[in-house]
Amino acid sequence: MSYDEEQARRSRVVVETPSEKREVVESHAVRSPDRSGISAGMVGVLVVIAIALITMLVLFWMSNQQNADQNANTVAATQPAPTTVIQQPAQPPPVIVQQPPPATAPAPVIISPGTASGGAATTQNPNDDATIQMKIDKQFADDPSLSSLGITATVMNGKVTLVGQVKSEAVKSQVEKTVRRIKGVKEVDNQISVVP
Repeated sequence: MSYDEEQARRSRVVVETPSEKREVVESHAVRSPDRSGISAGMVGVLVVIAIALITMLVLFWMSNQQNADQNANTVAATQPAPTTVIQQPAQPPPVIVQQPPPATAPAPVIISPGTASGGAATTQNPNDDATIQMKIDKQFADDPSLSSLGITATVMNGKVTLVGQVKSEAVKSQVEKTVRRIKGVKEVDNQISVVP
């Protein structure tokens, strides 16, 4: 505290009594609070107001950023895309492949059902492959234990190639046996993998 804030008052009082005379000194000090500064309550109010203003400014700035982003997106969406011209290269001249004339094939051997001759071989008809394929697909679809496996069968000249994944060797052999029972199947290439 400064010197101005403290006021001291001294007083001397003489008390006379019939038997004696006595002097009493009294001193009073009065201190008054400093009125030149800001009170603590006022500082608290100013801090709250400052925080509120800063918060409002930050929110206003963030709102403007979102509006600016939306405006930029809107402008970008409304602008037409620049046209790009791509020139096609000149077409190369077509390649002409001359194939040799087909060789004369020997006449097919036709065996009538009434005559039996030994040693004549017949070739597999493509329609037979399609028929075998259809029978295999039907067999897989009709058997609930096989339809859920996802096995693929391909037929080429009576040879059936099986591809897929099963959970056991028993299921693998069951699929192979099912295919072997179909009429017209000459050979089975079982490429099914067992995945436990």
